Amino acid sequence: MTVTERVAYIRGLIEGLELDEASKEARVIKAMVEVLDDLALSVEDLEDSVEDLSEQVDTIDEDLTTLEEDFYSSSDDDDDDDEGELYEVTCPSCGEAICVDEDMLDKGEMTCPSCGEQLEFDLDLDGCCCDDECGCGDEDCGCDK
Repeated sequence: MTVTERVAYIRGLIEGLELDEASKEARVIKAMVEVLDDLALSVEDLEDSVEDLSEQVDTIDEDLTTLEEDFYSSSDDDDDDDEGELYEVTCPSCGEAICVDEDMLDKGEMTCPSCGEQLEFDLDLDGCCCDDECGCGDEDCGCDK
């Protein structure tokens, strides 16, 4: 039985008492039933809204699950195969940490996904930081050559 049905039942019980409409008690009871009616309608509206929202959230959840499967399944496979090492780069503009792989670093540049700043990479992943590609003219470069 819904709340509105229960209020209607109570209204019927009160009408069955055949109270004198002029009495103070009858007016108070009538006012209480009217409040119960308003509350029941509000609850019914809220239940409908919650049901609609629940359906929308379920749809969004299904869409997100599909998106996650499409997006993360390929990157999870790459991680499992250890095909490429990931490096963490911090954007100098926004400070956001970004994970990049060797292919992204080889391109030499990328756009920060957080702030849109153009990031440039000038790195040698072999461990050499000097410009002569480790002939090695710079004794302090830190490479093993």
